[in-house]
Amino acid sequence: MEMNVDQLVKVSEAWLPVLLEYSGKLTLALLTLLIGWWLINVLTGKVGALMQHRRVDRTLQGFIGSLANIILKILLMVSVASMIGISTTSFVAAIGAAGLAIGLALQGSLANFAGGVLILLFRPFKVGDFIEAQGVSGTVDHIQIFHTVLRTGDNKTVIMPNGSLSNGIITNYSKQANRQVLYDVKVEYSADLSKARDVLLKLAEDPRVHKDPEPVVVVSALGDTSINLSLRLWTSNADYWSVIFKLNESVRDSLRAAGVELAQPPRMVQVVPS
Repeated sequence: MEMNVDQLVKVSEAWLPVLLEYSGKLTLALLTLLIGWWLINVLTGKVGALMQHRRVDRTLQGFIGSLANIILKILLMVSVASMIGISTTSFVAAIGAAGLAIGLALQGSLANFAGGVLILLFRPFKVGDFIEAQGVSGTVDHIQIFHTVLRTGDNKTVIMPNGSLSNGIITNYSKQANRQVLYDVKVEYSADLSKARDVLLKLAEDPRVHKDPEPVVVVSALGDTSINLSLRLWTSNADYWSVIFKLNESVRDSLRAAGVELAQPPRMVQVVPS
């Protein structure tokens, strides 16, 4: 019995410093994990509140908040593991290799993701805007992380990848409140330009047409077979097409009633050898 007690005392004397050392490291690691976990949640919450205050898109708020939360917690767990003596070199290398492999496999998706972040962050357009990009024009229905959904004028749904969309030229027709109508009319060289100008200005007397700046008619070009007149006026964005359609209906008859003929396109004569 005395031998067993002596052996137990010797074993305890040998292992006690080790247990004390590792229990201290384990306690410190657990405290670091708990406090770090709490701080990360608080920090990501503050970042989300800041993005909400700056009116960042909600989709981007949730994605950035979740991504930052996951990355910070992974880094925290790696740090805690190293505190208790676990070698993290191979673990970090495995994470790096996995990240590289995923990045290479998802190059197109990552480009679309980056484009979506840029679009949601800098907002070159918003839902409801009428835009033209990549040869397609339509109204923006949805802005997602990887794709933007457009609805064309004939009610087709077009899904555009954000990578090419953010790197190309975007024409936003809804960005400005007002638009200028440039309405070109070709008249004969023998036409009375003063009468033609009066007719066009009369047609511009429309409640949808702005008075300031006032409409003007200019000679935009002297063509081979016609004089090109340009009626230039300003209207609100919402009335742009309705004003153009009204001019299309009225210009020919109004000019003809005033004795001003529109120029006829040159005729092509084809000689067929006998």
